[in-house]
Amino acid sequence: MEEKLLQPAGPCRIAVTGPESTGKSVLAESLALHYHTVWVPEYARTYLKDLDRPYHYEDILKIAMGQLQSENTAAENATGILFCDTELIVTKIWSEFKYGKCDPWIPEQINQHPHDLYLLCDIDLPWEFDPLREHPGHRKDLFRLYVKELQSRNLNYGIVSGTGVTRLENALNIIKEKLKIKV
Repeated sequence: MEEKLLQPAGPCRIAVTGPESTGKSVLAESLALHYHTVWVPEYARTYLKDLDRPYHYEDILKIAMGQLQSENTAAENATGILFCDTELIVTKIWSEFKYGKCDPWIPEQINQHPHDLYLLCDIDLPWEFDPLREHPGHRKDLFRLYVKELQSRNLNYGIVSGTGVTRLENALNIIKEKLKIKV
């Protein structure tokens, strides 16, 4: 008889992913408020703000590790659903786009820790300047990379578009449709 490995019990994990300046943070926080649960802020923001030098290739692995650790810590306080503002696919695409390579640990962890659903934020929001953002002219290229990555890994995802309340409602509808979770 084949032995089955039990997955650790935990919250349903929903990743809010996509290129820069697509409303990931606002959406993750809004969804967490709607479902009365917690969300994981983007670890890279804290890491880069505290860095007293320009970041390097090696920093991306540290950011990926910090993001995963933050997610696992927040999962302990989630009430059924955990919303993640970015996840490791973001660090993989960021590393490959900026440096043409990615530390093998990152895709390995993506394979080992897939999310239950990925909400891919469309690039239909206007670009907003932020000193941590780098690629305003490459949003279409980056969006295509996200779609390709999600599809090649056969991950459960939906594209969230619209502005303001409409964007939130579209995300809620995707969650309802893809995960059968009540809005």
